[in-house]
Amino acid sequence: MSLIVQKFGGTSVANTERLKNVADIVTSTAKAGNQVVVVVSAQGDTTDDLIEKAAELNERPSRREMDVLLNTGEMISMSLLAMAIQKLGFPVVSLTGWQIGMETNSNYSDARIKRISGDRLKAELDNGRIVIVAGFQGINKMGDVTTLGRGGSDTTAVAIAATLGADLCQIYTDVDGVYTADPRIVKNARKLDAITYDEMLELASLGAQVLHNRSVEMAKKYNVDLEVVSSFTRNPGTKVKEGSNMEKLNVSGVARDNNCARVAIINLNDTPGTAFKVFSLMAKHNVNIDIILQSVGRDNKKSISFTIRQDDAERVAGILRDAKEMLDYEDVSINTKVAKVSIVGAGMASAAGVASKMFEALAGAGINIRMISTSEIKISVLINEEDSEKAVKAIHDQFFGD
Repeated sequence: MSLIVQKFGGTSVANTERLKNVADIVTSTAKAGNQVVVVVSAQGDTTDDLIEKAAELNERPSRREMDVLLNTGEMISMSLLAMAIQKLGFPVVSLTGWQIGMETNSNYSDARIKRISGDRLKAELDNGRIVIVAGFQGINKMGDVTTLGRGGSDTTAVAIAATLGADLCQIYTDVDGVYTADPRIVKNARKLDAITYDEMLELASLGAQVLHNRSVEMAKKYNVDLEVVSSFTRNPGTKVKEGSNMEKLNVSGVARDNNCARVAIINLNDTPGTAFKVFSLMAKHNVNIDIILQSVGRDNKKSISFTIRQDDAERVAGILRDAKEMLDYEDVSINTKVAKVSIVGAGMASAAGVASKMFEALAGAGINIRMISTSEIKISVLINEEDSEKAVKAIHDQFFGD
């Protein structure tokens, strides 16, 4: 008997017919002799609808109260799916994040998991039940409900799989695996049979929306076998596991992230400790920084540019405005009309000319590069947002074209 954790996203449980389809997948897994834990997201656009309802009453509600509100979306999904499975004659129970003992810190709207007790989960499985868990949610030391932020249901599923020592964690979505690029943009994108944790982590971090980066990070840490699979076609998916060069490709995929903004702090003092002041200020306010570029100092002045999430642009503008006297800069410019396009591949570290081919593709498409960032397995460029789709196609054709 195997223990399998299955996660279903919002599109997979969006309506009655799709819930019935998920119930069929889950019960088929159980009929094959497996113990099953299912993690569900909120239905369709439920989370966005709840955010809109909150905004109608209060433009700036507290993050604590938003977590209370947003928790309800996953609870609706879990109970409806349990009812659908009951209708098929299978023993089932639905549980919230706090009922399974998922303890988090108190960073409302973006909480981190501390531990999962697992006792209730194990007891229900031992009693022969299929267990449905509301993803995205936990409870802090004060007994308040919390949410895990974007992609939180993926993280919930992997955390449960790690806690229970599951044989497999399947992430069901609306695509049938991980592709070399977004198949909605690139028609000839190829599905990968397998990809390494490191490659998937980079792709997830760089904008590929198949898996959330925190879930991949956790899967690698606890050696959880992951599979990305479609809830609609039921074709074999993409395995995410340890290994290198599984597909014998220097580049495994192209990713795009339009949730970017470029911050430029102009004419700072060119003295030791200036960069520390800037980035310690960002860290204090929990602002995630990505690409960083510092100009060559002239006349005892320098400029520092960095990228942040577009969602944080307005907040960062306020933080820097309030810190103008401390940082002693001349001006701040924030551009939200940018995008990050990246290539990822475990084989890149030992392959010459990969960066040159990427830049050749961009030059051929007439696309200007604003910033560049590299690591052993990825190269990222910041470009104008309006060019991002064209860039993905040009780069993909360069590396994967026939």
